[in-house]
Amino acid sequence: MKKARAEQASDIHAPVLLSESIDALAIKPDGIYVDCTFGRGGHSSEILKQLGECGKLLAIDKDEAALASDNCKQLLGDSRFEIEHGSFAKLGIYLKHRDWLGKVDGILMDLGVSSPQLDEAQRGFSFIHDGPLDLRMNQAHGESAAEWLAHVSESELKTVLRDLGEERFSGRIAHAIISNRTATPIVSTLQLASLVEQAVPRRERNKHPATRTFLAIRLQVNQELDELKQCLPQVVEALKTGGRMAVISFHSLEDRIVKRFIRDQSQPGDTGLMGCEPITNPPRLKKSGKIFRASASELKANPRSRSAILRIAERTSVCA
Repeated sequence: MKKARAEQASDIHAPVLLSESIDALAIKPDGIYVDCTFGRGGHSSEILKQLGECGKLLAIDKDEAALASDNCKQLLGDSRFEIEHGSFAKLGIYLKHRDWLGKVDGILMDLGVSSPQLDEAQRGFSFIHDGPLDLRMNQAHGESAAEWLAHVSESELKTVLRDLGEERFSGRIAHAIISNRTATPIVSTLQLASLVEQAVPRRERNKHPATRTFLAIRLQVNQELDELKQCLPQVVEALKTGGRMAVISFHSLEDRIVKRFIRDQSQPGDTGLMGCEPITNPPRLKKSGKIFRASASELKANPRSRSAILRIAERTSVCA
């Protein structure tokens, strides 16, 4: 009975900034929309509620468990809904196949991991529950965290922990991991968390010492920041004039990439061939001056929303 309850709980995910992100998309009943990070379908379900019979929604997710979830199976019974199993870095391919490039009214990205991924020990995302050190969003593709840690050099590991995890004790942690893996392969979440805890001389208040290490390794294994950088230009190409993009990020590196991209796309750009007068292209995006964070009531109901930031921008021109 306990196992059944645990499995049921693992399929529950409270979508962060739900009303704010849906409002940001300014949904039209007959519009075309993309949910780049389906998760357990909370945002997708809300989008579908506001679409009319002619509206369309495409969802994307790397995680096979997302496609196997009860909500996904239920939504697949709706003719307005489709889902692709893959990375949002392939957004342009998915849209070209449907002849939707330049025709999309709104695109939502809810970055990071979902609550079911964190809560299921077998996925290896959490250092609170013991499980295999996997950390992959798509478990059928690429190296697991354990496999990567088995061969990475100390210098590369230090760089990843410093640059992706913003870990101040990256050198100490990298040395501890490399020193210990020779005698005992690092294959479980609590094994890694314990090593990090012993290597860190000082703890941050209300933060587990392994938080930044797990974040850095997860970003590395899944190539999350690279895929985000690949996807954002495709979002602009996908949107029609007046189309909206809404991006929810959960840590500073993600948010910095999104913020800078929107800023750069909101400025005029000069192009031209050598020997010719430069041509000034108009801004491709109009950024919203306001960012959204979780309200006090949402924070109380879902503490994991505390670091969420929503940024919004609108497509201004489809002219090159």
